[in-house]
Amino acid sequence: MKNLFAYGTLMCDEIMEEVAGCRLSYKAGTLRGYSRRAVRGEHYPAIFREEKGLIQGIVYLGVPDRAWQRLDRFEGEMYVRQTVQIQLANGMMLFANTYVVQPAFLDALEEVDWDFESFLRHGKESFQKYYKGYQSMEASDPPHTQIRQR
Repeated sequence: MKNLFAYGTLMCDEIMEEVAGCRLSYKAGTLRGYSRRAVRGEHYPAIFREEKGLIQGIVYLGVPDRAWQRLDRFEGEMYVRQTVQIQLANGMMLFANTYVVQPAFLDALEEVDWDFESFLRHGKESFQKYYKGYQSMEASDPPHTQIRQR
C-alpha cells in the first residue's frame, strides 16, 4: 500500500471514493518544488516541477493496490505517477505518489493556479455530471482523455 498526494478534484473525498472504489483516511499536506495550474477549458488541474512552487493538498494514506489501477485509468495519458515527498501539518515528512503532467501536455495549462474552493463552488457539480461514467471505471478511455477530445 502506498500513499497518494491529491491536489485537485481528488481532494474531494466523495470523488476520490468513486474513483478509487473505497473510502480512505487522509491528512493535509504540502508539496514543495511543484506548481499547480488549471487545465485550459477544464475543471481539473495539473502539476509540474517548478523549484519555487508550493502546493497545498491532501495525502490519502494506505491506498490499496486495487485502487491504483482505477486511479491510473482515471488520470489517463496526460499524467504520469511519480513519488514525491510531502510535509504534513505536524512537520512530519512522508512519501506519496502523485500524478504529474507529461511534458507533451504543458501547453494545455493556463497561467493561473487552480483553486479548490472555486472548483467546489463552480465546477464540482459539472465535473461529476460530465464524468457520470467514472464511478464504474470500466470505460475504454479514461475520463480526462474523454473530456480533452470533445
